[in-house]
Amino acid sequence: MPLLLLALDDTLVDRTGAFRSWAEDFLREVGAPYDLDWLMSVDADGLTSRWDVADALRDRFRLRTPTIDLVEALQDGVVARTRLDPLVACALKIADDAGWLPVIVSNGDTRLQEAKIRRTGLDRLVADWVVSEEAGVSKPNPRIFELAAHRARMRLSGAWVVGDSPEADIGGAAAMGLPSVWLHRGRTWVDPRYGPTRMAGGCIAAVAAVLDSANSFVGAGAGRQNFRR
Repeated sequence: MPLLLLALDDTLVDRTGAFRSWAEDFLREVGAPYDLDWLMSVDADGLTSRWDVADALRDRFRLRTPTIDLVEALQDGVVARTRLDPLVACALKIADDAGWLPVIVSNGDTRLQEAKIRRTGLDRLVADWVVSEEAGVSKPNPRIFELAAHRARMRLSGAWVVGDSPEADIGGAAAMGLPSVWLHRGRTWVDPRYGPTRMAGGCIAAVAAVLDSANSFVGAGAGRQNFRR
């Protein structure tokens, strides 16, 4: 039974869409709906510190709201708007039925990431999850993937990594010598040091790519036993 190591944000769930929804509501409240592109740029796909985003909002709109209150409103607002595409749930079920063990490996705040997992019902669709804050190590460090395998009581041999981050997900897979699927989201791969095994436009296509590649590998005579403990 091989591991399917999946990122959470912008892989299993649309974090960017959830942030955009919160941003639209926030900007309407402060009377600046035209600043959406600016705020999306500041967010940088969630890579900017939430404290820095909050400070940018305070400065731009001359808000008196304490930074900590803005951070909490931003974080909880995104969690509240996070949804699971039913087709993603279906893809995870198909992977499970095909003998794969889905495990989430996510960078971020433990409380917030676990809230997304439980709120969307992903906790019932995956075997387990590891979040960097709790683990004390972040992707692309191989250690966090090793912790995920240990938690699932599995070996990393035969595992695939699926995610949208070139550095955290695909870089992590490359460091371990594992195959990967990159969710390109309309982007072009540019890093010459390594690259994904496959590319896909979304999570559903990514899971299909893993199953297709694994079946091809078995069909070539590698033998299913290579994937088992």
